[in-house]
Amino acid sequence: MNETLVLTAEMMAVLAVLGLTIALFVTEVVRVDVAAVLIMVLLGLTGMVSGDVLFDGFASNAVISIIAVMIIGAGLDKTGVMSKVAASILKYGGSTEKRIIPLISSSVGVISSFMQNVGAAALFLPVVARISSRTRIPMSRLLMPMGFCAILGGTITMVGSSPLILLNDLILTSNNTLEEQGLAPMDTFALFDVTPIGLALVATGILYFVLAGRFVLPVVSKNEDTSTNTMDYFRQTYGLEGELYEVEVPASSPLVGMNVAAVELRSEGRLSVVAIRNGDDLKLAPPADETVRAASVLAFMGSAENVQAFALANGLRVLPQLNNFGELLSPTHAGIVELVIPPSCALIGKALGEIRMRKTYGTSVLAVYRSDKVIHHKLRDLVLRSGDTLVVHGSWDDIAALAKDPNFIVATDFPQEEMRPHKLGHALLFFGIALGLILFSDLKLSVALMVGAMGMVVSGVLSMDEAYRAVSWKTVFLLASLIPLGLAVETSGTAAWIAQQTLSLLDGVPIWGLQLAIAILATFFTLVMSNVGATVLLVPLAVNIALGAGADPRIFALTVALATSNSFLIPTHQVNALIMGPAGYRVKDFIRAGGIMTVLFLVVMMLMLNIVF
Repeated sequence: MNETLVLTAEMMAVLAVLGLTIALFVTEVVRVDVAAVLIMVLLGLTGMVSGDVLFDGFASNAVISIIAVMIIGAGLDKTGVMSKVAASILKYGGSTEKRIIPLISSSVGVISSFMQNVGAAALFLPVVARISSRTRIPMSRLLMPMGFCAILGGTITMVGSSPLILLNDLILTSNNTLEEQGLAPMDTFALFDVTPIGLALVATGILYFVLAGRFVLPVVSKNEDTSTNTMDYFRQTYGLEGELYEVEVPASSPLVGMNVAAVELRSEGRLSVVAIRNGDDLKLAPPADETVRAASVLAFMGSAENVQAFALANGLRVLPQLNNFGELLSPTHAGIVELVIPPSCALIGKALGEIRMRKTYGTSVLAVYRSDKVIHHKLRDLVLRSGDTLVVHGSWDDIAALAKDPNFIVATDFPQEEMRPHKLGHALLFFGIALGLILFSDLKLSVALMVGAMGMVVSGVLSMDEAYRAVSWKTVFLLASLIPLGLAVETSGTAAWIAQQTLSLLDGVPIWGLQLAIAILATFFTLVMSNVGATVLLVPLAVNIALGAGADPRIFALTVALATSNSFLIPTHQVNALIMGPAGYRVKDFIRAGGIMTVLFLVVMMLMLNIVF
């Protein structure tokens, strides 16, 4: 880069396309994936990228790796392993922010190091909602730490985020240019090369919210639209209080020896028994004739006031958390739906007690809606009519079976995915095989990960259709379509020319200052466009700036890939967009909490990069 580069017509054309790309991403005139495909087609039409290599991005190591990571993550989720982790946090998380935040955030961080961070955040969203309800800690105090650490967790491994998966491919592309210049090629990064940096960033995020959370996290009291909140809808329409409480039955309680039906009758219809534990036997929707014993644990659905009053009157002990039924009654496993009785129903004319909904269908009837009237009391004696709407609680598996029964119409949307806990061993085995191949073989990352992904399919953890659905094709097309743009920027000399102009502008700035400037630029780009787009555009630039300044181009490239995870200032990242609505956050909340996190990220990343490398 000692030779002064002259701006050529080809460079000017590439700069124009680059400017158009940024404008499309910032303005969002069209979706970002559509914009990326349009740019790819434009590069092919103008001849800036040869048609022979224009679509190579779709078969690139990075794209195939991302597809495989999504399938592996879906396989682990399908077996319930993630739900078990979530249930453990619910059990041991305590009731204080300073204990709950580290448990949730560290778990999300570790999980997101091997699966898409938005998937990890989505998995923990209902868990945080339940913890918030139990502890009376506003969701706005818990969701932002969880979301930020999901993003930070993507920096723990080289498969944790799309930019890091893409980085090695971009390095190989830059190596072609280096070899043409007679320079030594850069080494690619191994799976855990970035782990010390990622762990430091996650730890920083956790400490930040533990120490400063009370100052930067908002307290939002949300009044959600009942049309979008299922439980509010059931509460308003049927007078149901959807809170779940565990109570322990001492030997001295008058409930000992009663059956479930008698217990509900004793509560005058104010409470429903949705689960029971007798010794090691746990039952969801226990049969009406199930006997309550000394030391039994019941799961009541009802209001806090009614549960406390019933417990006081009957000598019961209300437990502080769902210690026994946390996983069984989690929103990922069970919930409430409406069942409509069609005219063709064979059960019309029969009483609910005769039908035995719990024993036959695995569901507890909470209320019946008939002719603008909600019925809560003496449901066992209620004779079904055509058009009745039963409000029931049960596992999603049992409700899915009801949806196939011609006697009922399920009128409420519900998760209809079948969980496969019996496939947990297979999922862990193929995840371990993929990890082993990455660490101990010379196979390309894409091949190693695809072994694990296809293992999930062949072993029955996922069907092939489920594997297809697990892939975010928007991400795939975005990444594959931007790879030709990065190639054009690199091979046309545009990156080298921009780097030369940047070095001229920053003449005299030390190498660490140039690295910080690159990190800040990547942070800005990732706030206004996709992190994949920012990585594709800036890695060639960073490499050329490093070469011109006599720095290590490999570290400058890694700086870009890490800094594109610095997405906390505004809710443009998918994870931030996911948590914004449920927590009731506003943009200024992200600016206040995310502004400090952005600075901390840059400081810790720069320190760790220079310590580790």
